[in-house]
Amino acid sequence: MKAYKYKLRISRRIAQTFERTLGVCCDLYNAGLQERRDAYKLERKSVSYSEQCAELTDVRAADGDVASIYSQVTQDALRRVNLAFLAFFRRVKAKQRAGYPRFRSKSRYDSFTYPQSGFRLEAAKLHLAKIGSVRLRLSRPVEGKIKTCTIKRQPDGWFVIFTAEIEPESLPPCAAQVGIDVGLVAFATLSDGTKIENPRYYRESQVRLRRAQRKVARRKKGSNRRRKAVQLLARIHQHIANQRRDFQHKMSRWLVNNYGLIAVENLNVKGLSGGMLAKSINDVGWSSFFKMLTYKAEDAGRVLIKVNPNGTSQICICGASTPKTLKERWHQCDSCGSSLPRDHVSAQVILNRAVGQTVPALSCPSG
Repeated sequence: MKAYKYKLRISRRIAQTFERTLGVCCDLYNAGLQERRDAYKLERKSVSYSEQCAELTDVRAADGDVASIYSQVTQDALRRVNLAFLAFFRRVKAKQRAGYPRFRSKSRYDSFTYPQSGFRLEAAKLHLAKIGSVRLRLSRPVEGKIKTCTIKRQPDGWFVIFTAEIEPESLPPCAAQVGIDVGLVAFATLSDGTKIENPRYYRESQVRLRRAQRKVARRKKGSNRRRKAVQLLARIHQHIANQRRDFQHKMSRWLVNNYGLIAVENLNVKGLSGGMLAKSINDVGWSSFFKMLTYKAEDAGRVLIKVNPNGTSQICICGASTPKTLKERWHQCDSCGSSLPRDHVSAQVILNRAVGQTVPALSCPSG
């Protein structure tokens, strides 16, 4: 499954229809959640997704707003309630912090989905059942068979996301191998010594963010001026996220195109981001980068290996122990005499650990 995202070019009338659809779906989501909570609290009874969908027929007959929305879009709102409870029970079973499903405000319900039908894409025009036709910026063709269509509201406009089923196309095999040591000084250091600089998008935008946040704080709650200030702040955050995502997509694509085996550390990023370096770790976005690298490598037929991160910066390539504090950025080994930047050696250790594991044989194409 592959997702394609495009920006929509819509009129004011279509935008109002989208907002109304989101409002109805949000009400259905909250009603479905309330029904499940009340049924268990009063009768110790669990309400299933199929039972709630069956009730939609009567709801559509009694409520004209619900009837004006395509039937499968309303069903998807209830499907989200079901997914929220399934995720809750999964976390409870795994003895994690569960987080009971919560009600959603209309300002935080930002998408609706056509899960099977009700939409049709023709060239650069999208036809949506009970809404009409909208134009989109078709920056690249959609490959494969489109399965779902999601309309999403973001601070910088409305977008459509198609989920398509495709056949993956592997890249030509390659014997090149690389170890990657991610960091905060440099975004990543490769085992060949290449350094990828850390763009620090969030820190570079902090002055703009502070000004926008002060505007929000000074506006009266509920006023139109506060709503505009909140939108301005949201657009800045969205711009930072877009910058980071663009950088990570390009970086992960370059690595997958040029290396047949990629070794990274199996880091607990969530655990690391709870300390003093939380802002820097969240700004660099390791988790999203590793996710992009993982699915791109799988799609291209590359080998991605996650190794144990313990001690990668405290040993030498030769295996000798070389303890260092966090401030020490240079590696000096008394056993083999190697003298290199700390992150460079760590990347080589990561690659050595990955090569020591069982991996498929890799070979470059002839010529």
